[in-house]
Amino acid sequence: MRSNEPRRANGIDEAATAAGHPVDAKSGTSPNPSTPRPADAPTPGAGATRQGPLTDLRVIEMGQLLAGPFCGQLMADFGAEVIKVEPPGTGDPMRQWGREKPYGKSLWWPVVARNKRSVTLNLRTDEGQSLVRDLVKGADILIENFRPGTLERWNLGPDALAAINPRLIVVRVTGYGQTGPYAPRAGYGAIGEAMGGLRHVVGNPDAPPSRMGISIGDELAAVHACMGALMAVHARERTGRGQVVDAAIYESVLNMMESLVTEFDVAGYVRERTGAILPNVAPSNVYATADDKYLLIAANQDTVFKRLAAAMGQAELADDERYATHSARGARQGELDDIVEAWTRTLPLVALEARLEEHGVPCGLIYRAEDMLDDPHFTAREAIVPVEHPDFGTIRMQNVVPKLSDTPGAVRHVGPALGEHNDAIFGDLLGLSDETRADYAARGII
Repeated sequence: MRSNEPRRANGIDEAATAAGHPVDAKSGTSPNPSTPRPADAPTPGAGATRQGPLTDLRVIEMGQLLAGPFCGQLMADFGAEVIKVEPPGTGDPMRQWGREKPYGKSLWWPVVARNKRSVTLNLRTDEGQSLVRDLVKGADILIENFRPGTLERWNLGPDALAAINPRLIVVRVTGYGQTGPYAPRAGYGAIGEAMGGLRHVVGNPDAPPSRMGISIGDELAAVHACMGALMAVHARERTGRGQVVDAAIYESVLNMMESLVTEFDVAGYVRERTGAILPNVAPSNVYATADDKYLLIAANQDTVFKRLAAAMGQAELADDERYATHSARGARQGELDDIVEAWTRTLPLVALEARLEEHGVPCGLIYRAEDMLDDPHFTAREAIVPVEHPDFGTIRMQNVVPKLSDTPGAVRHVGPALGEHNDAIFGDLLGLSDETRADYAARGII
């Protein structure tokens, strides 16, 4: 981890020495006044508003789309200085993605790139690769989600980077991982969801395997990658060394699949698609209301089912041997769901929710974005926060999760403009002159 001041030993700036800058042993300063600031010093303007437990970490994010960048978003949300490296001219494709694009601009980009700083860099050039090495000298973590072998072809593989900065943690997010026969294959989140077992169990039993509605495979890989990176930071405090974090999308999905593999291995049982229900757990389903809306009711425990039966005005159901126990209700799941829905269809949503709440029966609305924006609980916990956007004005997005009592994270700003921080990073941090930056820009290097 970086402190807010350059590390010093015996009065000598270690970062400057490690970066190859000459240091006067008596004064502890560089004899050349034009020598750039140490690579691990705070980037000018970067730390003024950052808050959270990770403010002492600098992260170089070289990934694109979602699996790598969401990992970077999680770190940036909690205060890490995340420097996002993008191709000159085009940037991360996420700048163009999204179902709605007012003024031709993505509404996904402001979220996934929030709290980050953007520089443009052509990683296929010698000069671009050299600038990455300069950034790595003062970095704690590097995130990438290229196909395995890409960094090595650019002479930026983990071994090469460790020679520059032995404390660097390299986070690699791919479809299949860095090893194994499938490692060289192109792998996207959807493929990982399928191979990890999720797609087979999602959807209705009479329909083909379905998608979740969000890019859950990429996001699960990013969460695991972030967790692995922070564990590696913790380990580094003991070992003094960085390491590689290998996060495969399919394995990240597999890790969420509960006892699916073990059930087949031991009992030969294969989980199948079950739609809205959990098999043999009843009543626990989505039920229609009198005003054609839906409410999720979870009343499968014996005591809760008694309360539901009372709320329905059919207390005798709880004593009926067909429904009196968990096993009995599970055996008659469809039949019981029909009874419950016949009752829920007699009440509009608001009245139904109030009745169930009065009787202590767990239930939940099927929220859409408009419901979230209008809900008092969301408001009280600041689950959604307003953020200023240069084109859209004030926009609202989900807040940082989880909430930390002493060192909370925050949404400080939306995703940056392409190359917005080139001068601050390449000039102020790395010491490239105005002339060199202009030359690199003209040649498409930055």
